[in-house]
Amino acid sequence: MFSKACEYGIRATIYIASQSRKERRVGIKEIAAFIDSPAPFTAKILQQLVKNRIIDSVKGPNGGFEIPKDRIFQICITDIVRAIDGNEIFSSCVLGLDNCSEAMPCPVHAEFRSIRAELKSLMDNTCVATLSEDLVKGKSFLKV
Repeated sequence: MFSKACEYGIRATIYIASQSRKERRVGIKEIAAFIDSPAPFTAKILQQLVKNRIIDSVKGPNGGFEIPKDRIFQICITDIVRAIDGNEIFSSCVLGLDNCSEAMPCPVHAEFRSIRAELKSLMDNTCVATLSEDLVKGKSFLKV
């Protein structure tokens, strides 16, 4: 459903948020290891997240990536998906057809409409704060 970059972006954001809650900045190598992603690929994803103001990058000896505590409660999964994959998941044809629309629907257009609406609602209402809290408490994990 999501691109690999988006999956890693969501995982990275959750991990950075969990560490930011502990007032820790984290570096690329630590993030990549924790989310089980190649470091160069992780670096490109983190650049997109910084550019879209999902996370902050601090340079210098005590630098790294962080999310201000107040912003952790404002970031939802939809923000991350839009920053990396764009809006296509919310608007494109599930079968990948260019001309799919209400006027010319693909075979699964009507059935997928409700699924898409539920997915969007879930992502709009799921904030990074909740997900990072579960990670900190050991109720969830980001790699096996």
